[in-house]
Amino acid sequence: MSAPDSWESIADDQAEPPALNPNAGAFVPGKNIHASSFVPRIPASTNVEPPQQQPASSAAATTDTQQSTEERPAEEQAPAETSPPADTATDAAAATSNGAAAEAAEACSAPAVQASAAAAAESVASSDVAQEVEAGKAEALAEAAFPSHENVNIVFIGHVDAGKSTIGGQLLKLTGMVDKRTLEKYEREAKEKNRESWYLSWALDTNTEEREKGKTVEVGRAMFNTEKKRFTILDAPGHRSFVPNMINGAAQADIAILVISARRGEFETGFERGGQTREHAMLAKTAGVKHLIILVNKMDDSTVQWKGERYEECKSKLMPYLKQVGFRKTDCYFMPVSGLTGTGLKERVDAKSCPWYTGPAFLEYLDQLPTITRSSSGPIRIPIVDRYKDMGTIIMGKLESGGLTKGQSMVLMPNRANVDALAVFTEDEEVQQARAGENIKLKLKGVEEEDVSPGFVLCSPGNLCHTTRVFDAQVVVMEYKSIICAGYGAVLHVHTAVEDVKITNLIATIDRKTGQKKPRPRFIKQDMSAIVRLETSGVICLETFKEFPQLGRFTLRDEGKTVAVGKVLKLISTGDVPSSGAAN
Repeated sequence: MSAPDSWESIADDQAEPPALNPNAGAFVPGKNIHASSFVPRIPASTNVEPPQQQPASSAAATTDTQQSTEERPAEEQAPAETSPPADTATDAAAATSNGAAAEAAEACSAPAVQASAAAAAESVASSDVAQEVEAGKAEALAEAAFPSHENVNIVFIGHVDAGKSTIGGQLLKLTGMVDKRTLEKYEREAKEKNRESWYLSWALDTNTEEREKGKTVEVGRAMFNTEKKRFTILDAPGHRSFVPNMINGAAQADIAILVISARRGEFETGFERGGQTREHAMLAKTAGVKHLIILVNKMDDSTVQWKGERYEECKSKLMPYLKQVGFRKTDCYFMPVSGLTGTGLKERVDAKSCPWYTGPAFLEYLDQLPTITRSSSGPIRIPIVDRYKDMGTIIMGKLESGGLTKGQSMVLMPNRANVDALAVFTEDEEVQQARAGENIKLKLKGVEEEDVSPGFVLCSPGNLCHTTRVFDAQVVVMEYKSIICAGYGAVLHVHTAVEDVKITNLIATIDRKTGQKKPRPRFIKQDMSAIVRLETSGVICLETFKEFPQLGRFTLRDEGKTVAVGKVLKLISTGDVPSSGAAN
């Protein structure tokens, strides 16, 4: 019988092992295999004189042994009292001829039993330690597969050449996500092209066009860990030609990092009307970002030299505009940094060069942020950002609500295709499950790549999102030189969908101070708020802002500029989805 995995699993009636029988015959290998118990023998070469008087400990052990023998049930003692069979006469003779040795063994049996028990206990203890070590390894592997760190998505926004990609690359370097050899390779290649200061940005700007021109085009992605959280970097382009890509990046973010340049002339260019500092801040707020961190970059520039006056000048000009677009003072935090040298990112700035700032470093501040509330128990909602084919259909998106496991069935809206998640990836590593708030990739079964478009939404089969072409919304006109009347057309950006839209009716204007409504206006213009009816050219996935904010806020753009922002109030036409499938 093999030893049990745990001594605690032995039944109560077997809790104490049976005692040795000191009257049993000596064990002879191959002969008396049916002996009821075993008495250790002393080798013949050892000269042991039988003690005249047993030690107190030995006598006590013998007394205990006899008592435990008397307490055993009769059926367990019966074999010891029964006379041996005829075929064991040889065994009895052997025991008689070795009587002296047997007496010595009997005298020493208690200490031997104690030594044997101690050795067994030590073996069990070492076995338990080994089991604990293996259990610890298993927990570590489980933590690696399903990290307990909270996942936070941060998007870098701001005017072109403010240093967004450089700061992102510096963060990857400081957190050990890019090895030294790769950085040396980037630095060498950048030096050959006379772009020495660009090498850090190449960790996020991966294609040839971005590296040649020094401008981010697509939203770069990377990941790094701190002591408490796991961060996904979304590096949005800063050029005005790629604002739609920036909107897609902001739609996946929880926190926005607005990077501004403290260099003389650069801050002013980005902040003036038409600069991307203003537009990006407004779009981030429209996308649902609640917390904004403003990094005043290039503080080590020769025109600044870590002067507090320049830092306060940038702060005093920018803060009133941030309040205007909806950010509260408590939602914004300013800090001076240098992306090229890494000062102020991981370690606090030196008190000698910057005595006027005593706040935390960037990574330190990120770790201190409160936990973000997620809709983990809600229905699955994954707005699709992009898709491609790689041994199957792969889609990318943020899990806005619910939890997802490998093999789970879902419905792809608005075409109502039933799909299964064959594999789940986070940062190119396959996992068994994903939680709300994570940016993931899914390998889908049941749909082809050409049948999927950005803006489609993966949903729980029993709780589908709405689809519609006509809806009422409240809009605020941000920047438009002329007036807007019924029939005006623009481009609608809602979550990850982009669709042509037309204003079919002006329902009412809203006084932004008193909230009073004035019905049936003839037109609306800049800085006015109104309720309008819109109609899209195709069916899109949409929810009211009240029911599901991530799918209910949008931006209207025209001629490369953001004209208005708004939120969905009412769905007029919900396509072919029954009302019972509404999101809760």
